[in-house]
Amino acid sequence: MSAVMNEVSAEATDAKKLEKIAHENNKLHKRLCRLVGQAIGDFNMIEDGDKVMVCLSGGKDSYALLDILMTLRERAPIHFDIVAVNLDQKQPNFPAEVLPAYLDKLGIQYHIENQDTYSIVKRLIPEGKTTCSLCSRLRRGILYRVADELGCNKIALGHHRDDILETFFLNMFFGAKIKGMPAKLVSDDGKHMVIRPLAYVKEADTERYAEVKGFPIIPCDLCGSQENLQRKQIKAMLRDWEKKHPGRVENIFSSLTTVVPSHLMDRDLFGFKDLKTDGVPNPNGDIAFDEEPCSTPVANTISLTQL
Repeated sequence: MSAVMNEVSAEATDAKKLEKIAHENNKLHKRLCRLVGQAIGDFNMIEDGDKVMVCLSGGKDSYALLDILMTLRERAPIHFDIVAVNLDQKQPNFPAEVLPAYLDKLGIQYHIENQDTYSIVKRLIPEGKTTCSLCSRLRRGILYRVADELGCNKIALGHHRDDILETFFLNMFFGAKIKGMPAKLVSDDGKHMVIRPLAYVKEADTERYAEVKGFPIIPCDLCGSQENLQRKQIKAMLRDWEKKHPGRVENIFSSLTTVVPSHLMDRDLFGFKDLKTDGVPNPNGDIAFDEEPCSTPVANTISLTQL
């Protein structure tokens, strides 16, 4: 009798665990839908009648992007079409059958573009050097052409919040400029609108979502195996900050949406040369003393009479 009761108790415990997991997974899906929907709304990324080309690399982020956009398309008060596009760059051992099989199951329109950019990159970039820059330029040019051929007026990329922050610091540390990765941008040829619906989504959430959904992940052997990438150093720095100082990374990301040109030093962005005093109070002007968050703690101050 005791053995039976123990077995029943164990089954009840397992059922509760499964219920909790299902609840957390549902919360994750809702959070992703909310954040992606918020980003689309904030930046007016998708409008009625759009045809969106979702670039699918086979990585966790682009899978999550496609999955969430398909969900939102069913709920949206507007109509927009989705075309999943993968660029097969002919990397060695690339499992070319994985994505078509996955997309066939989804029943979604898709296109596989075959271009041997791998050989070009390996021929032009010395061994051990970062291939990302050239690979990205070649890939982007091909995708622009494919978007035209498919009649897509929006190109959706799977960059998330962490990608945006990493790019910001890469440009600051190694490019000496304040430049990030915008949620919405017109291409340099002026013909294509690039959008990043995952702009508000943390990488940790796409990682977990990929596990929950069981996406057939395809690793990138061209650049993903390079251990000397500067981006990896930045990623490690941000993760260390988040671990030691919770909230710091969130504040940095928020700062990208609250820029005060008058308090930077870009002479083209703000008219410092023509700046004059006019006697009119300006809430955005300089202040005599720092605000409380930056002030020196009273306990650490030293009286002038002590010097």
